[in-house]
Amino acid sequence: MINVKKNNIETRLADAREELAGVEKFPDPEFVGIIKELGFRCELCARCCTREFNDHVFLLDVDLAVIRQINPDFVTPAPYYEFCDQRGRFYVSGYALKTKPDGSCIFLENKRCKIYDRRPSICRVYPYMLHREADDSGKVDWRQISGLNEHGSYYSELEDSECEAIARETRAYEEAYLRQMIGFFEAVETHFQKNGLRHVQSIYDRRMREFLKGKCELEVFVYYKGGFEKYNLKPNTD
Repeated sequence: MINVKKNNIETRLADAREELAGVEKFPDPEFVGIIKELGFRCELCARCCTREFNDHVFLLDVDLAVIRQINPDFVTPAPYYEFCDQRGRFYVSGYALKTKPDGSCIFLENKRCKIYDRRPSICRVYPYMLHREADDSGKVDWRQISGLNEHGSYYSELEDSECEAIARETRAYEEAYLRQMIGFFEAVETHFQKNGLRHVQSIYDRRMREFLKGKCELEVFVYYKGGFEKYNLKPNTD
């Protein structure tokens, strides 16, 4: 949770807007062609439903509404809080699904999802993606699939209509995610300006160290539907 690449709100807001513009302009035929060439097929290994393979399941606002109907206690502030003000309060762009002690998704049972028909958006499109990401060498470029050759099977025959549907749904998710991030950065910027607040990295780091040692709770402001919900996060003292 301590690793924060950038803390300048204006810079991160500009980056998110630029990323959204890039996603919107990415050529449909190119994306569909990549999906067809990869020919990915899920083999129901459920590796993607574990913390070992995927860090967390981020929830869009529409996903959060569904999960809260199922069980409101199954969500928690997403990790890697983006900002911490001088009063030691954290700010994060949304919620994530909780995990079990073994690191698997709270809804995973016998390698099957208990809410498959109502699963979150990211679970519906995974392992597909459409965003810029650094590879192992640090080169930043467009990435279209996660965990390549680490799960599932490849080079299966996929119908054109199936590839087109995957491309549409993946693009829709990426755009919705970026719009939520843009809304979050705008809300933080307005909140900070209105209340004389600023991000302080040293306080961020100190509070996180205390929290991870079980010495304090964290007051986290979670972005949801254009505003913030306060969440008091207790440390894991097991």
